[in-house]
Order: sequence, then structure tokens, then C-alpha cells
Amino acid sequence: MSSQPSDPLAAVDALLAAVEAGHLLPAPAERVRLREAAGLTQAAVAQALGVRIPSIQAWEEGRAEPKPERLQAYRRLLEGLAHRYPAPTPTPTPTPAASPRPHTPPPAAATPTAPAAQSPAPGGPAVARTAARPTTTSRRPAAKKTVRPATTAPADPRFPHGPLAVLDGDGSAYAAGGVVLDCPATTVTELVEWTLNESGLGAPRLNRNGKDSDPLVVLTASAAVQLGLPERLEGREERRSLRLAQDHPVVQQIGRAKWQLTQRGFGPWARIYRKADGSTRQCVQLAILPWDALDARSWPGVATLHPADIARVLGVYAQRVITPRGSTAVSGLELMTALRPPTRAVQENGTWVSGHNPGSLGSQPPAPAPPEAIAEHPVVVDSGWTGGFLNEEAYQWVRDPALLCDAECLLPYAVGLDLNTAFLAAAARLTVGLSAPDHFHQPVFNKKIPGSWLADLSHIDLDPRLPSPFTPDGTRPAGPAWYQTHTLAYAQELGYDVHPVEAYLRRETGAYLDPWHDRLKTAYLDTLADLGVTTDLTDADFLTAMAVHQQTDPAMAAVLAAIKATVKGGIGKLRERPQGRTYRDGDPWPAMQRPTWRPDIRAAVISKARVNMHRKLANMVKLTGLYPLAVLSDCVVYPSPGPSPLDFLPYAAPGKPLMGGFRLGPTPGLAKLEGVQEMSWAVDLMEKGLNPARHIKGGDAVLDDGE
Repeated sequence: MSSQPSDPLAAVDALLAAVEAGHLLPAPAERVRLREAAGLTQAAVAQALGVRIPSIQAWEEGRAEPKPERLQAYRRLLEGLAHRYPAPTPTPTPTPAASPRPHTPPPAAATPTAPAAQSPAPGGPAVARTAARPTTTSRRPAAKKTVRPATTAPADPRFPHGPLAVLDGDGSAYAAGGVVLDCPATTVTELVEWTLNESGLGAPRLNRNGKDSDPLVVLTASAAVQLGLPERLEGREERRSLRLAQDHPVVQQIGRAKWQLTQRGFGPWARIYRKADGSTRQCVQLAILPWDALDARSWPGVATLHPADIARVLGVYAQRVITPRGSTAVSGLELMTALRPPTRAVQENGTWVSGHNPGSLGSQPPAPAPPEAIAEHPVVVDSGWTGGFLNEEAYQWVRDPALLCDAECLLPYAVGLDLNTAFLAAAARLTVGLSAPDHFHQPVFNKKIPGSWLADLSHIDLDPRLPSPFTPDGTRPAGPAWYQTHTLAYAQELGYDVHPVEAYLRRETGAYLDPWHDRLKTAYLDTLADLGVTTDLTDADFLTAMAVHQQTDPAMAAVLAAIKATVKGGIGKLRERPQGRTYRDGDPWPAMQRPTWRPDIRAAVISKARVNMHRKLANMVKLTGLYPLAVLSDCVVYPSPGPSPLDFLPYAAPGKPLMGGFRLGPTPGLAKLEGVQEMSWAVDLMEKGLNPARHIKGGDAVLDDGE
């Protein structure tokens, strides 16, 4: 029996809505033109989108359309190319033999006075969805606005204006795609009500078992003042402790309206909420720019941009990573939970209830093993633990200057290589513990079991011209110590026996960070591609592109910086320490009471990253005979006959790098040029006990130790 045909009218309405919302792709011929204008091959596009070349051919010939999981990415590519390579305006050529056709102007009602934004979803809130402000308003005269063209179309009709908006002092809320909304709110509580009921802001969940992202409203300095907030927060020494006092009128106003603040109060990232109404969340995230909500280290230059440009930067980050919920470190941690929610709906006796989501960390934090904790933790203080701690940290090593040979000192240059997002590369396919630790005595080492092992590696004697892979400072271990599984597995890989005497291991394991890694890797590569750095470049072209990529588009360069900070900060948040002058050892602190306070997972990532670095260093000796001068986390400095990595990296043939050593490229784990200095400069620093890798770029590098 054949299925009943769908309603043609509904199908037509859906098609018209897609046209109006800009969800449709350009014509097949335009797809080809855009790709060729950018010099991209079908293979390069296929690789970026994770499809086969015949799929790209079918899309460009109009024989097929991308499936939903590829549609958004392909549309973003085409929109980005269209922005860079607009279609040429045809020059009309009069034809004498043909008489001109009479021109009939369109009806006046069909001539728009301003570009229209996406139409509201059926039954949606009645808000201003045109990019132009109304000519009159009950509050104040509207200022004239320059509307920027839409760059992306929201994928969820429940949130027609994207995940966030940037509010200025005259009530203009700049949202995604160049849309400008009129916000009539004059108080914080009115702003919350408008955001939830009228703005059309928000973002869909990243996992079917998760929750939709709360809408974010970013307040400029003028908007903050208009809403009754101080332009600056004063009276606290620690920036992270800044918040409004409980007796501030805005805080009292929020309480009178039956809204609540989280335990962090009303600070640079304020979350205002009520208990969920059924399955509907009632929560709005605010970010106050004059209170340094956007740290310049993670969001360079963003806070000083025009509100529309701030919305563009944060909108791209929200689309590719997550709607910002605090610092990039907080967002990195929140992304882990959003991609691996702790619970899911399960059926018990015919009733749906909340149950554990397999592969997640759960909703209750397990107590850490004493050697995996820190000295302040109640597990350590209450038990009187004195057995030592894991010391899995990033490299900070300088070769003994006495081990430099004359041939190295006579080379003219010191060249620094930096591994792209080394912690992200280490998180790929990383098996970590998901359950509480169990204590074992005299265990047999198993490299497939994540955990902490007490073993003596002091008998292993390695070349002193390389850092030891077992300690952060690169020195030889002095006796028994606690090691993460990857560190001991590498000792086995080097051919040494490993005999642990004690261990804390986890029975339930999984690749918890895999979706986090995959999403951030895609975001990182997509943003680099926006800056002209693609995976199909030759090594020479890659170095050239990286030298200028930050000037190509400062806004996208800021997104790239935020993505990198999200990786580092997210790993660091797994072991967030107590804060505040009033803290006393042994007292619980808020961070340790969340399921994602997992210092063992942080140790696993850093251990694997350090082992990966040592493996490359050792392979470089085999391939080139070169030894490093210094290593700082993911940066290594080599003596070189020339000022470029091409002068010393190993190649089998021109353009064909040898596997095993350092290779150039944009992918996480591959290398880029960090900086170049004279060899005499590097030797001078080494003799003073300083690390050339920290200064090779021309300034003080920040240690990427995951804190």
C-alpha cells in the first residue's frame, strides 16, 4: 500500500519559508564559480566537509543536495566565498536590432525600505525583525542604523535571531547575520523578560540528551549605564571576585521580580533564572563588557569593536563552539558537558525518568584518588596523605649549555616551532576513567587502563641532550613517583620494564573527550581556513599564510584566539584550585563539587601531550641528527642553518616531509613557526638559565600548562 502524499500547500509554505530565511543554497553554477574563484579543488572541499568527491560533483551539477548534517557547513563555505568573491555586476550591452522592452516598476508595497531579516516562526513572538529601527519609539527617537548583510542563517526556527545579541545604549540589539532588534527594556528585569519572550534568541542543544543554550545578551558600557548598572566594579582586589553587592538596587530589583542569580552573583558574566517551567528553561546569560567580561588575552581587541562586529565574532564562536557562558575556560568546560550530558531519559515501569547517560561523567563527582588530588583537597587533608602526587605537567626544559657542540654554536639561527593546539591533539581518542578510582597493590601494568601508578623509573638513563619524558623539567627521576598511564606506557615503548607497586585505577573507561576534540578541531580548522590557511597548502605556502593570517580578518583572528584559549582553559578547569584569601586547606570549594573536577583527566591529556613531544624529539634525532635547545610546553627551539623551518625539517623529497618528526601544517599536532632569533641570542639565554622557547617569539610566552 502506497504512502499518502504529503500536503502540497504545506510543502510550498515550507519552501517559501526557506527562501525567505535564506536557507537555500546558491544555484549549481554559482557554487562552481565560487569554488573556482577561491582556487579550491573539489577534493579540498570534499575533505573539509568530510564527504567524497562525487558528492561535491553531484551538488555542483544540481543532481543532489547535501544532507542536513552537511548542509549548514556547505552553506557557510559558499557564503564565506560569496563575501570574498561577489558575483561581477554584468554590464548591459545594447542590441540595436532589438527594441527595448518597456520597464514596469514593481508595486510600491513590494519595494522594501530596508533589508528584511528572517520571518518569525509560526506562532512566534512579535518582535522587530527588520534590520532597520522603527522611525518612532515610545522611549526615544530611533537612530539611523547601517545594516550589514546576513552571513549565516539560523538552523533552528525556534531561535530565528541566533544565539546572542549585543545591546548598545540606544536600545539596538545586534544579533547574528546583521539583524538589529529594537529592545525597549529600561531595566535588567525587563531585559530578561524581553530576551525570553520576544527576542528570538537562543541555540539548540548540541546533544539529543542535553539542553538548549540559554540566550546571551552582551551589554556595552552605554547599555549597562542605561540599565542602572555601574560602568565599573570597584572594591575587590581579585578580578574574578568582582560582583554587585547584595544591597545594590539592580540585585534587589531582580529578587523582587522573583528571578534568581547563581552563587557567583551579579558579576561580569551574570546568569539570571527561574526554575524551569516544565521542560522550558527560563534563564538568560548576561556579559557586561565594561566589567572585562571579554578578557583581552582570549578575545584580543573584541571588546572595543562596534557592537555589530562583536556580535559577528561571538556569533561565529557560538556557532562553531558554544554560546559563551563565561570565560573561554568556562566555555571549554561547559562544552564537555553539553556534548556529553550526564543524564538521559530512561523508561522505568512505563514511566520516563532521568538516568545515567553512558559515556558521560555522571551527575555526581567521585572522590579523587589522593595522588591525583591537590594538597588542599579534603581527601588529602582528612586522610593525612603523604604519599606524593602526580606531577604530569607540560615541559619546561633547557639543555645544559655544556652539552652544546661547536657545530651547533656556529649555526646562525635558533628557530622555534610551535605545535598547534597540542592539548587538543592529545585529547583525540584518549581513553579516560569514567568511574571512581579503585586502589590496587602490586598491580601488573596495563597500558589500556587509565589511572595513576606508583613506579620507579630512576634507573632509566637517556641521552641528556633530550629532556626526560618522565618529568616536566626534563631531569632524570630521582626515585619512585606517581605517573599517569601514558607516561609508563612510553617507558615500555622505549624498551624498559615497568613494575608498579601501587595504583589507583578506574574500571569504567571511555573516550569522554572525543566529541569535544572533534568539535573544537573542526572549529579551529574552519576558522584558519577563513583566514586563508587551509590543509591543502604546501609547506612554503603554509608558512607564508601563517605570517599574515592575523591581518587577513582581525575578527576571525579573534575567534581563532578564543578557540585556542577554550582548549587550554577547558583542560585547566578540570583541576581548578580554590580561590579567595579566606580559604582554608581541607574546606570544599565550588569547583571540586562538580562532576568535571577531574584532575586525572587533565593529567592524562598533559601526559600524552608531553609523550607526543618527546617522541617527535627522539625521531628528529634519528632523522636529522638535531637536538633541541629548549622546550616550553608545545614550543621547541632548534639550531638551524637558515631562518626557516624548511632549512632543518626532514623531507624525503621536495614537498614530502618524513613521518615521525615535526611536520608543518594547520592540523592540531602539526607545527608552525613560532619565531626566529640569532643562535648567539639563544646561547646567551641558556647560559643565564633562561628558556629561549619562552622568548623566541620576541616576548614572554605564556606557559600552556592547562591551568
